[in-house]
Amino acid sequence: MKLVAVGSTNPVKVTAVRTIIQQVWPEAQVEGISVPSGVSEMPMSEAEIIQGAHNRAQAARERLSADLGVGLEGGLHQESFGWALQGWVAVVDGNGRSHIGSGTRLLLPEGIVQRVLAGEELGSVMDDLLGEENVKQKGGAIGALTGGLIMRQEAFTHSVAYALAPFIAPKFYS
Repeated sequence: MKLVAVGSTNPVKVTAVRTIIQQVWPEAQVEGISVPSGVSEMPMSEAEIIQGAHNRAQAARERLSADLGVGLEGGLHQESFGWALQGWVAVVDGNGRSHIGSGTRLLLPEGIVQRVLAGEELGSVMDDLLGEENVKQKGGAIGALTGGLIMRQEAFTHSVAYALAPFIAPKFYS
């Protein structure tokens, strides 16, 4: 049986990984573990988001002696047209292979961006605006800003599939 370690205990992230992994390897065991990202609490560049995802994937795989490690990291990235919310996923194996994948970007409202730039974490901003707790473990900012059309888990699920591509279809990546 394949063991897949997820570098987070956030149920949204673990479920996103489990959803894809079980389609590919139905007998695989998917376990979340809390590991540091090694980057800012709120990554503010694409490079920092990718680094955080890779750090989480590597640390999770090593800590659980897993076949694969998966790291999921979200953050903001400045585009020419504004600040976008973006998630990246990294997958690593014990042979030194790794790959990354990302889904879509969501342009954030200026009021939210200003609060994040002032030092608040996006999850805390969304909790405050929605009057809820732990929005990031539910639909996330994505769910709130799309009126529930796309939830955080769904957005990460696509990115997990993209990051797994060379592990699923290696003949195209050799």
